[in-house]
Amino acid sequence: MSGRVRVLRAAGRAAVPWRNGGGVTREVAARHGGAGAAGFDWRVSLADVGADGPFSAFPGTERILTVVEGAGMDLTAGERLLRAEPYVPLPFPGDVPTVGRLLAGPVVNLNVMHLRGAVTAGVTVVRGGAPVPVAPDATVLVVALDAPAVVAGAELERYDAVLCDAPGATVRTGGHAAVVTFRRPG
Repeated sequence: MSGRVRVLRAAGRAAVPWRNGGGVTREVAARHGGAGAAGFDWRVSLADVGADGPFSAFPGTERILTVVEGAGMDLTAGERLLRAEPYVPLPFPGDVPTVGRLLAGPVVNLNVMHLRGAVTAGVTVVRGGAPVPVAPDATVLVVALDAPAVVAGAELERYDAVLCDAPGATVRTGGHAAVVTFRRPG
């Protein structure tokens, strides 16, 4: 199997205050330098949410939120009421005023954000094993969520991740893993 696997360890991530000051986030991976106000083409992070409150606005972005610890959240995104449940990816616009209400205590969310029109994104949560959808036009990030995982031979602990472009790669886990795929349109 040729291709690259770049391991991104959770232990090296710094907690950074949210833009709105309401909590902290730890960046897993990003492609910075985007043309949008957010300054990235795409970004994946883990956010600790300990209280109800507003989300930071990211003009020109789309978001996919996946609850990876805790019972979940209700989100009010503009006029829409959304339920964020554990291990179920939930897409919504990043520039619509959004407020979160915790269902039963603190949560940790995997946040995937991408610049609208420049990049598309998809999140699949797998349990057990699955092929990694590597393609020439894609960037693939796999994050071990609640148990160790092995991706293309790389061993991951909880919240470790890999950027992978190795054809034929697979993910194996005794828990859940998120497979995040970014593509440029066209």
